[in-house]
Amino acid sequence: MKTLTPAPRLRAFVAATLLGLLASHAALAQSERWVATWGTAQLTPSPDQALPSDAWRDGSIRQLVRASAPGRQVRVRLSNAHGPTPLQINAAAVGLVAANGKPDLVPGSAHPLTFNGETAVMIPAGAEYLSDPVPLAIAAGADVAISLHFLGEPHRVTGHAGSRATTFMVPGNKVLETTWASPRTAERWVFITGLEVLAPKSSRSFVAIGDSITDGYGVKADTHLRWTDGLAARLREAGLSQIGVVNAGIGGGRMLREGLGPALVSRFERDVLMRPGVSHALVFIGVNDMGSQRRNGDDTPDARARLLADLKLAHTQLAARAHDQGVCLIGATVTPYAGSEYYRPSPANEADRQALNDWIRSSGVFDAVADFDAAVRDPARPDRLAPDADNDGLHPSMAGLKKLADAVPLDALRSCRWAK
Repeated sequence: MKTLTPAPRLRAFVAATLLGLLASHAALAQSERWVATWGTAQLTPSPDQALPSDAWRDGSIRQLVRASAPGRQVRVRLSNAHGPTPLQINAAAVGLVAANGKPDLVPGSAHPLTFNGETAVMIPAGAEYLSDPVPLAIAAGADVAISLHFLGEPHRVTGHAGSRATTFMVPGNKVLETTWASPRTAERWVFITGLEVLAPKSSRSFVAIGDSITDGYGVKADTHLRWTDGLAARLREAGLSQIGVVNAGIGGGRMLREGLGPALVSRFERDVLMRPGVSHALVFIGVNDMGSQRRNGDDTPDARARLLADLKLAHTQLAARAHDQGVCLIGATVTPYAGSEYYRPSPANEADRQALNDWIRSSGVFDAVADFDAAVRDPARPDRLAPDADNDGLHPSMAGLKKLADAVPLDALRSCRWAK
């Protein structure tokens, strides 16, 4: 037998070690996946929702989001979906928030965001870009800061006005600084649409898409009391913290027509199906479609029958598109709104709501049903919200939002028959 000299022995040892490391890395990569731990829907803010013009000129903006699923690395998704021209971001960073609702970071947690290794990025009109992965461990329920530095004001902002979270603004490039002194504040998210974590392969994401009730109407900034926040807390308590929860609600949103943002059917792919790791989605929509028809005076029997048929068709289309992508779709019944002074529905409008809800419950289109109507209606007057669940006749109160969170069937989230 030939005996190896020391040098060949060393080379053989190094080669074997490298092969072992490569195999270990490959095995780890196969056992992990990217999942959405936070996200929001995008629209063009109205002029009264704009940030101050001087905040963009050599200015830094720090935005706070709450993670729902844990992971050992993060990446950030930035959006210029509604921008007609390229978006220029000069620098960006991500870090852990030291205290809820405050701009300061946990010391040592700030990491620069890069894009193919570059700290500045140009995002083309209509596009969304992912940052390079960052080695930052995130716990379920952790607050994360995403900081962006701009040299000048963008032509048009893509963002989300209903953040229910405080955003901070300071002059200069301060994205990596731990402490921000005397920042200006606003309640807006701009250009951020997703926070994603590298997590075990069993991890996945749930996306709720809907209108202002999902978006969190009535929820005070930094309290994290939307019904989706309540669901994320339920999942953690049930030992299901590996499921991330994404809120894709838009205030004033409708299923079929543009409202304050794009129609739900037109944004379903971007806001739901494109989220990494999504396995389940819940659609909760329809009250603004029916209410707007009433308010706009197009309330004839024929028009109402057409709207009801169109809403059923749209839901069916969403289910087919979800199933094609291996996503289970949960249908949510439309909550009562007879007490709404804004819409003032007639008995005929209430009959349409009941008809749509009966169809959602019994059609078989959905993989499961979240009976939000049953959760918050007044037993004595089922066309109205229960007194303890009522904010303004249309939107649920904080107690009502908790009832919605509790009405999501957790068993439906444990598996999906369409999973690929």
